[in-house]
Amino acid sequence: MIVVVDYGMGNLRSVSKALEEVGAKVKVSDDPKAVSGADKLVVPGVGAFKDAMRELRTQRLIEPIKKFVKSDRPFLGLCLGLQLLFSESEEGGRSEGLDIIKGRVLRFPKGKLKIPHMGWNQLRSDGKCPLLKGIPDGSYMYFVHSYYAEPNEDRCIAAWTDYGIEFPSVVWSKNIYATQFHPEKSQRLGLKILRNYVRL
Repeated sequence: MIVVVDYGMGNLRSVSKALEEVGAKVKVSDDPKAVSGADKLVVPGVGAFKDAMRELRTQRLIEPIKKFVKSDRPFLGLCLGLQLLFSESEEGGRSEGLDIIKGRVLRFPKGKLKIPHMGWNQLRSDGKCPLLKGIPDGSYMYFVHSYYAEPNEDRCIAAWTDYGIEFPSVVWSKNIYATQFHPEKSQRLGLKILRNYVRL
């Protein structure tokens, strides 16, 4: 059973429907016990980092998520769900994250490119990450975000994307997988990524 965490800020319906389409049994839940007991755990997210952390804290979901990650079961973060894994974010002033991956979340620098980064963009990857099995280098995925993650160590970065600067678009560390883009909105290849996760 894959549990999709409901903390009031995720695109829950589209994520759960996409997972079901690739063969998963899915439960959407805000219950800490369901989170702790999941076979696989997905944390989606749309919105602001600080608000998301406040909701996770209010609903007593932070410790169950951390406990799940330490158990070596497969975890998937999507968009904001990737950013929440990091130590802190500068969005809305400094905010502490889950601190599962050391690093910070930064706003794209002002320049010629529009913020938020919205639309289709390419992944640059060596294809070693199990989440990207069968995904050709240079594949396009759908992004919507104004902030990006900057890990302390590059070894957790499984794919990069260029939007004025290079930023991590897929993060992978042991049983932790996360995408800055929305696979549920990325058509055939996005569904393939979700299928790869379901099969882990």
